[in-house]
Amino acid sequence: MIRHLMRGILLGIALLATGVAQAQTRPAIGGVNSAPGAMIFYVAHGAPDACGPGCSDWIAAEGSVQWDTYKRLLAILDRQAGRKLPVVINIKGDSNLNVASSLGRILRDRGIDAAVAATEVEACNGKSEEECFALKRPGGPLDAKEKPSGIACDLACVLVLSGGVHRSLPPGSRVVLSGMAIHNRLAPNVSAEHRESLTSIFTDQFRRYLGEMGIDHELLDVAVSNAGGGRYVEIPASEWGRLHLVTQ
Repeated sequence: MIRHLMRGILLGIALLATGVAQAQTRPAIGGVNSAPGAMIFYVAHGAPDACGPGCSDWIAAEGSVQWDTYKRLLAILDRQAGRKLPVVINIKGDSNLNVASSLGRILRDRGIDAAVAATEVEACNGKSEEECFALKRPGGPLDAKEKPSGIACDLACVLVLSGGVHRSLPPGSRVVLSGMAIHNRLAPNVSAEHRESLTSIFTDQFRRYLGEMGIDHELLDVAVSNAGGGRYVEIPASEWGRLHLVTQ
């Protein structure tokens, strides 16, 4: 697994999804180089069947996928003492696709289910984003409910979701694929020739990854064809089953 996690990360070079949702303005969760709005994980507790039949507890994943996000996913999964809580994804802002696919592999290796929805924490009512972040940061559990309607699942979200053993997109969710861009967080100037070569390499990696997860790589082809120019394509709910993005 470590090979998959570190490929492309040690050099700082990644393919980023240009997210359609606004990035969060809350503080960074990681170290000095961690971006504001980076993904956090915490355990949420809801009413009976809140996250599906017989499911009242889940791991909320909120924010953008950054270079060190996989560490926090491994940490919270390790704290569950053998419980396989589903991971509920709500990605916001530009995300690192290399790491997103690594998160998906972690979910598959651990036998974890995945879904897309926002998690609304009761204790955050009336509080600022910074105050709410402080409540979530220790990892929960926090009383909450899922809000599935209107959540946009971009390419990074698709890559994470694909790793789930069982995958669900509630009615009202949207799968919106936009362009991708090469980014080197350690050295921002990447030549056009190198950029094109790296995009091809990473795209092939993601195509193999989706195949291994049982997902039709037509999803990735759509994203590649819309790279640049701020274009995006929405995949209708009628296609989710055919592309195997969701399971029955």
